[in-house]
Amino acid sequence: MNTATHASDTRVVTLNESYFSSRTWFDWLFAVLAVAGGLFAFSRYSGAMDVYEKGILLAAMPAVIWLGWFWRPLRVLMLVVAACSLLGILSYQGSLARADSVFWLKYFLSSQSAILWMSVLFFMSTAFYWLGMVGRGQSATMEMIGSRLAWAAVTMALIGTMVRWYESYLIGSDVGHIPVSNLYEVFVLFCWLTAAFYLYFEAQYNTRALGAFVMLVVSAAVGFLLWYTVVREAHEIQPLVPALKSWWMKLHVPANFIGYGTFSLAAMVAFAYLIKQQAHETRWHKLTPIWLLGAALCFVPIAFRQRGVAEAGGSYWVGYALISALIAAGILLGRKRIAARLPSPEILDDVMYKSIAVGFAFFTIATVLGALWAAEAWGGYWSWDPKETWALIVWLNYAAWLHMRLMKGLRGTVAAWWALAGLAVTTFAFLGVNMFLSGLHSYGTL
Repeated sequence: MNTATHASDTRVVTLNESYFSSRTWFDWLFAVLAVAGGLFAFSRYSGAMDVYEKGILLAAMPAVIWLGWFWRPLRVLMLVVAACSLLGILSYQGSLARADSVFWLKYFLSSQSAILWMSVLFFMSTAFYWLGMVGRGQSATMEMIGSRLAWAAVTMALIGTMVRWYESYLIGSDVGHIPVSNLYEVFVLFCWLTAAFYLYFEAQYNTRALGAFVMLVVSAAVGFLLWYTVVREAHEIQPLVPALKSWWMKLHVPANFIGYGTFSLAAMVAFAYLIKQQAHETRWHKLTPIWLLGAALCFVPIAFRQRGVAEAGGSYWVGYALISALIAAGILLGRKRIAARLPSPEILDDVMYKSIAVGFAFFTIATVLGALWAAEAWGGYWSWDPKETWALIVWLNYAAWLHMRLMKGLRGTVAAWWALAGLAVTTFAFLGVNMFLSGLHSYGTL
């Protein structure tokens, strides 16, 4: 018994020594900076926090260190975001009026400027990924540029988010809140989370070919975000409705959108899988994935017109539909070259599975947190509100997918079609409910 215990202890010590001894000086510098930043924030702002928010801040410090050590590119990302966000915050000097007079704020570091840069960079990233996909020369270079632009877009999105958080407090202490409270803010969250998870898989599998597909869904979200900004002036910071004035929001919403983002990522990988599978199909009516993509993208303007939004039938959505049709046609005509550039079906299947597994874990956490939040805000854990009902449908869909995968060995075509269909379910839960239904979550309506 003692011998076994001693052997077990030896293995633990060896493991720990190996883990920490593999840390570089930059890892330790990052850890020190993360702890110092967290303690500074705690000492300065703890008076404005309740006990739960203090706990979140303290727990965030080891979490940030672990993330930076787990995936090392995040160290540079977080340090750049922190430095630029602090520069933007200090440039305000306590006055929002300086956003129009200070060069860095006006063109780069105010929240709206940073998010507009995010939008442009995501569009450019998508374009370069596709140039790498269909181009005959310098494909690797084009894809590398697309990847770098995606990193830059994630950086600007995070800077915009952090500065917007500070801007809300400049408007008023009763207005200040973490920027995950309305459709505008969560679309920004969705864009950078989806892109960040994709970039992780890109590094893990050493392939950039999937960027062309994943960035399509990110660019579609950016397209909606820009329309929503212009038509609804959604970038204006608004006070929180009473139900959202809770620390639960800081946990529930990010966890929820990790689920939405990774489910969308899995769907686009599934689409790539089906393109690779049907690359040599000569009967055009059999190329169902491409036709479905075109129909789904073109359905957006129709849905908005049906919703009765006056601006939905304007030139913006006509242009959106035309671009969607061109993308679908381009994939249709170039499917053989695209399929040749994609990684093996085994890799596509594995990325799809891991994306759904991560998304399901976080979506489950978000659902539980949402129930606890509902109990605090409305007096009941579950009320069959449309948003809650569709969240349950999303959860059941992916629970069934994972069950079939793990218990029955679900792979290949059926799994890909199921994951692609899941995007329609997820999109309706995310956006459709806000457009067509009403309920306790009416603060998210268009």
